[in-house]
Amino acid sequence: MNRTEDRPLALVDGHAHAWSPNNARTRFRAGLTGPTAGVAAGHTQANLIAVPADWAYDLVVFCQRNPKPCPVLDITDAGSFTTVLADGADLRTDLPRYRVWENGELVDEPTDVRGHWRDDLVSVLIGCSFTFEWALAEAGVPIRHLEQGRNVPMYTTGRQCRPAGRLHGPLVVSMRPVPPEHLAAAIRESSLLPAVHGSPVHCGDPSGLGIGDLARPDFGDPVDIAPDDIPVFWACGVTPQAAVMASRPPFAITHAPGQMFLTDARDEQFRVG
Repeated sequence: MNRTEDRPLALVDGHAHAWSPNNARTRFRAGLTGPTAGVAAGHTQANLIAVPADWAYDLVVFCQRNPKPCPVLDITDAGSFTTVLADGADLRTDLPRYRVWENGELVDEPTDVRGHWRDDLVSVLIGCSFTFEWALAEAGVPIRHLEQGRNVPMYTTGRQCRPAGRLHGPLVVSMRPVPPEHLAAAIRESSLLPAVHGSPVHCGDPSGLGIGDLARPDFGDPVDIAPDDIPVFWACGVTPQAAVMASRPPFAITHAPGQMFLTDARDEQFRVG
């Protein structure tokens, strides 16, 4: 159920980088959809996964045991659709697009999940690699998917995450092609932001992660790679969705890959050193 009609919002509106997070969320609530890389520049973006309360402990432990793909920024009380990360925001309406899962199967991709919401849902907000792209850009690292107007490519790897209770599944990674002369900067700058995945998990040959074809991402869009570019892979917050598919909880709600929750937090809050 990938939606090719959802264009990156930075292309839909050339001023999207200057939107405030509240402005962005208001637009999403009104039905605007699309990948959010570059939107509300300087503000932290987050992945969303909501599960029934009787699965929440497994999910939180899964995140704790797998901090690279699942760095937790906030956890809500059961039934709550608000977060301390964004004053007045509604987690049921304020993302561009959602995914609704039943028994591990994707059953809907709405822009509003109020009709699916349950009073027992616990939401976990997880750091997103879109957050460190500002640091890469400031260090001169080209961001190919933004240059090409595409969603970042994401791949299911052959590496298994550490399981937690009933939750298990493979590591998902995002990939950004990086010229060799910028590789050290890409590693350095992302490593200073561990709350949004931190340093890469792999650089170079994708087969080292069990990825067979970079032109066929499991989520997002393929990106053209320059001849000298090195594929660089970061742990990705879509990993819990892979765990949902593998573990088959009775119900879950997640963000659509690349279509994130815009928080009021500033990126600099999560920088170390």
